[in-house]
Amino acid sequence: MEIIIEQQAGFCFGVVSAIETCERELAKNNALYCIGDIVHNSEEVERLKRLGLKIIEVGDLEKMRDCKVMIRAHGEPPATYLTAKRNNIEIIDATCPIVLKLQRDVKRGYEQMKQQNGQIVIFGKKGHAEVVGLEGQTDNTAVVVSKMEDLDKIDFLRPLHVFSQTTKSREEFETIVEQIRQRKQQLGKESELLVTDSICKRVGSRSKTLLEFADKVEAVLFVSGKHSSNGIYLYQLCKQHKPQTYLISSKEDISIEEMTKYNTIGISGATSTPMWLMEQIRDYVLEAFENHKL
Repeated sequence: MEIIIEQQAGFCFGVVSAIETCERELAKNNALYCIGDIVHNSEEVERLKRLGLKIIEVGDLEKMRDCKVMIRAHGEPPATYLTAKRNNIEIIDATCPIVLKLQRDVKRGYEQMKQQNGQIVIFGKKGHAEVVGLEGQTDNTAVVVSKMEDLDKIDFLRPLHVFSQTTKSREEFETIVEQIRQRKQQLGKESELLVTDSICKRVGSRSKTLLEFADKVEAVLFVSGKHSSNGIYLYQLCKQHKPQTYLISSKEDISIEEMTKYNTIGISGATSTPMWLMEQIRDYVLEAFENHKL
């Protein structure tokens, strides 16, 4: 049996930076809190918890004072920073630079749309941490769409500026934008449509590299947290392309009996999947396969 790990898989630089920042703070033996899971991967979150990280909800900030709180790569809305300042909470800001730029662009777009009685539209997952942060830049007036049915929430008679969550599928974004453009055309208002392609280039290129990788192996173990929107999208994409694709979060999810059917197995993951976990799974499958032969 040969097992290959896709080298393009694993943490994006925004997640790497956030985790390194977290580890540096924890090494100082200071108490450190993080608003929500620092990354959508339970194995990595548990590792950091063992180092002392404490996960909190944004609502907990109201009751906290004089401590350090980390903002993860997904970012937070302005209200979070205001609460922290009011309660003398030191913010360790690990927001991804790409997300920070998008927040500034959305805020600027919102100010422009206000002058024209326009709307900000965000293609993303409602309730996702990044999207919550983006909505905050618009005083929570943005229209969030994730599927065609959501387009009915948009007032197409008003000027529109469309953005995307950084980790969404470029193909899906282009499809949504095309539908919006067609509706504006039907009303003779296509000139009142602005579109900003805010998808992270690394995430946008993952679809192509993943499918090319899948073609080189008989089966793919796709490692992802169950709550990673990027991971679930990439898994579903790979599954459609290669039916012998298995979604796993840890080695406990693997059927060794099933894996013995293949001579070559690929391991890949989301931008929130640590390389150490993919390597652990590779070693586990190889060892279990050897024991299975005995």
